[in-house]
Amino acid sequence: RGKSLEVVAGLAKISTSQLSRLETGERTLDRLSVIVDLAKALGVAPSDLVALPVPAPGNGGMDSAISAVGDAIMAVNRDLPGGQVLPVEALRERVSAALELRYQPGQVREVGAALPGLIRDVHTSINAGRDVAELLDLAALLHAQVTEAWLRLAGAPVALREQVATLGRRAAERRDTPTTINLALTTDVSVALGAGALDLARAELDRASVPTTSLELTQLAGGVALQRSFVAAADGRSAEADAALVHAAELAERTGEGIHRLGSFGPVLVGVWRMAAAREAGDPERAILVAEGMRPESEPSSVCRAGYWEQYGRALARARGRRGDAVRALRRAERILPHAVQRNPAARETLAELLAHAGHDDPVSRELRGMAFRAGLLV
Repeated sequence: RGKSLEVVAGLAKISTSQLSRLETGERTLDRLSVIVDLAKALGVAPSDLVALPVPAPGNGGMDSAISAVGDAIMAVNRDLPGGQVLPVEALRERVSAALELRYQPGQVREVGAALPGLIRDVHTSINAGRDVAELLDLAALLHAQVTEAWLRLAGAPVALREQVATLGRRAAERRDTPTTINLALTTDVSVALGAGALDLARAELDRASVPTTSLELTQLAGGVALQRSFVAAADGRSAEADAALVHAAELAERTGEGIHRLGSFGPVLVGVWRMAAAREAGDPERAILVAEGMRPESEPSSVCRAGYWEQYGRALARARGRRGDAVRALRRAERILPHAVQRNPAARETLAELLAHAGHDDPVSRELRGMAFRAGLLV
């Protein structure tokens, strides 16, 4: 941009030494608030700073699967879904199968392969005008809990995730129930965070009001509280972040651990978000303390367990003398769910920083280089 290191650092509200270390890969660019400020200083979108390279690492056909999902979404948005009209019972079974697979280790590609046809068939059946209310419920659930969640895990562009969120919101608004409306809202917030649009995420959350009149809605309310905690932490509002986490923990005590139709929620997930809020607030030591007081093995969701080890690894990478522990934690996340590391921009940033300080032939460095290679980094 033709700006000096001092000017960009000043605009981004960081030191010149921190910016220099970010440029050379000696420091991880993984705090959303820093990404947003740096993007503003450079005049680019926050997503531009964290986008995966093309072709993306850890590929295994994922880019083509993302493209096929994108084609299906484009066809639906043009009211030309091109699928089959099927009974609502058959579509309910397929959506339920996708919901079950999303939390199973090693099933990321299978879910991606099933999504394009399922998206087309659900919307073709809605257009046929039969069982519309039930089909709108399915569409809202499909796009919030499977399509957008899968695209996020696969490292898809935020613009495609926004198209999915819009599609889910339309179905939710047509159905107009507390469940569908709040499902769509949580998806909108997720996409806004992916785009670095903190103001938009905050505005969405300010209008959220989730009743806790059922177990599912209580779990959904807990998810909204977790999103509030992270946005507040990114904004530097630590008291609000802590209050939101306390509320989420209270709801988790009521619900217990579990995977439900609207996602995964429970005490372990609250702990993972508590770690994320602490890291975002620039306090990795607090994130480590939270992690070391948790029992992630009690969590039935492989996505959540992988998220625990990925967050723990990223916090450990910031602690003096914990490099080996950081590598081992990230490796555990990769074993549970490879995409949680290989296609996660923040995790790849952490690997790059660890690699910049790696030794030559010790076991930890060999493990690190293997992970970095699988994530598509230059080794």
